[in-house]
Parts: sequence; structure tokens; C-alpha cells
Amino acid sequence: NVELASFHSVSKGFLGECGRRGGFVELVGFDEQVKQQLYKLASVNLCSNIEGQVMAYLMTNPPQPGDESYDTYVNEREAILQSLARRARVLTEAYNSMEGVSCNESEGALYAFPQIRLSPKACAAAEAAGKTPDTFYCLRMLEATGVIVVPGSGFGQEDGTFHFRSTILPAESEIASVIERTKAF
Repeated sequence: NVELASFHSVSKGFLGECGRRGGFVELVGFDEQVKQQLYKLASVNLCSNIEGQVMAYLMTNPPQPGDESYDTYVNEREAILQSLARRARVLTEAYNSMEGVSCNESEGALYAFPQIRLSPKACAAAEAAGKTPDTFYCLRMLEATGVIVVPGSGFGQEDGTFHFRSTILPAESEIASVIERTKAF
């Protein structure tokens, strides 16, 4: 018997409505009193985000077969999902071709999370700057390339390992440039 809370947001799904604030949580296996307390806590926010509610409704109730917009929805959904899969594959392959970098396949997330192997000299430079090594690496990459990535230390990485999080969301036409600039770094 496991308590499971599943969260989903309109800004994190394949719809990719970044910046839109709306989503939901599904609670499975929770005691009814706990659910009531969580509902009460969520209800404290009396200023409901109408746009977010509409977006969440549309996300959870897409057009159905027979609806006028169904075929358009299916075609757009499939095009988006196929594009995301191509971008994830190309980015992961590029990271794995780089010296000192390894990356698992991105399966369903909008991010890649490559591991970077940093030299003792790089770690010492980071320490001298008062930064964690991965933060130092990410800031240097930003300064040198304009490519923004997020340090893995913010995600509970294993001690002694270094990572960064990179999104797969740049347009397909821009991925090659992102890869080229990252490889040059």
C-alpha cells in the first residue's frame, strides 16, 4: 500500500505552454483526512488563475474522435511529440560525443541531464570562486557561449559527481547551433 502523488503542469507537458500556470495533482492511496487537509491548503489561494484553469481543463479534456478539431489536434500532437523525440535524441548523441561528457537518453522529460567529468584544476578554480564545480562550469559556459544550463547540484546529484540540466526545447532549427556552441566550450 503506497501513497502516490502525481503532479502535472501545462508548462511541463508536450503542450509546452511555458510560463502558463495551471496543473493538477492526483492522490492515490492517501487517507481521506489527509486529502481533505491538502484540499483545504490548496483552497487558501482565493485568487484563482482563470487562464491556468482553462489550460488545465483543455490539457485533461482534449478533442475526442468525432469532434471538429480532433484531426488537427492529433496531427499537431504527433508532430510536437516527434519533434521533441528528435531533439532529445540529437542532443543526447551530441553530449555523448563530447569528451568528458556522458548522457542517458531523455525519455519523456523535456530535459537532458549529462554528467560532466571535471579536472581537479577546474574544481579548485570553482572553489576559489566560491562556487560548486558544476555551478562554476555552467556560469563559464553561459559567459563563453550564451547557452544556459542549470547546475546539477540543485537536483541532489551524488557527491563527487557533476551534472547540468539542459532543455530539449530549442526549435529544431536552433539545436545545431546550441550543440556547436556547447561543443566549442
